[in-house]
Amino acid sequence: MNVVFDLGAVLVTWQPAQLMLQTFPQQVRSPDEAKHLAHQVFSHPDWHAFDRGTLDVEAVIAQTAERLDLPLPAMSTLVKGIGERLTPMDDTVALLGRLHTARQTGQGVAGLYYLSNMPVPYARLLEQRYEFFQWFDGGVFSGDVQHIKPEAAIYQLLQSRYTLAPARTVFVDDLKHNITAAQELGWQGIHFESAQQLQADLALLGLLV
Repeated sequence: MNVVFDLGAVLVTWQPAQLMLQTFPQQVRSPDEAKHLAHQVFSHPDWHAFDRGTLDVEAVIAQTAERLDLPLPAMSTLVKGIGERLTPMDDTVALLGRLHTARQTGQGVAGLYYLSNMPVPYARLLEQRYEFFQWFDGGVFSGDVQHIKPEAAIYQLLQSRYTLAPARTVFVDDLKHNITAAQELGWQGIHFESAQQLQADLALLGLLV
């Protein structure tokens, strides 16, 4: 079985509402306001274009600050600093390590891959900084290929690049619509909620003991 991991909020921390509270204390007064602003920033087509690699960092900063009437210096600090905030989630990284060991010893894991919506600057930082990338057999960052989840094309690209059999591939993601998109292509899916839950689901597939 091939196991494909999303990165944000699965293997590395991603807390967009907390970022809003810390970056815009004058504009955001409550967790609900922070959640709303995070949605306006990160769910907008401008950010999706940044994820896709078709809008550069300076453009997404300027356009987002203007659109939401937010201070440009703070927006610049936010966007340029996100890569530093994508830190490993130790419990799930430990599970990835166990899968890597299982793969090396022929215990049911055929390959380990990542599939992540990630702008190029953050992708390069993660690759350089974290040793767990050495455990993967390959992967795809959206910013490198100009496709984003849940578009079928990015799943198909990973599948064809590494000759993955859909029925023998399971995708782990924290967003249900990304799991649904994978399942529509014949992949199996695990909706990530916690490392404990992921461990149990992987055990049901015979990938962890």
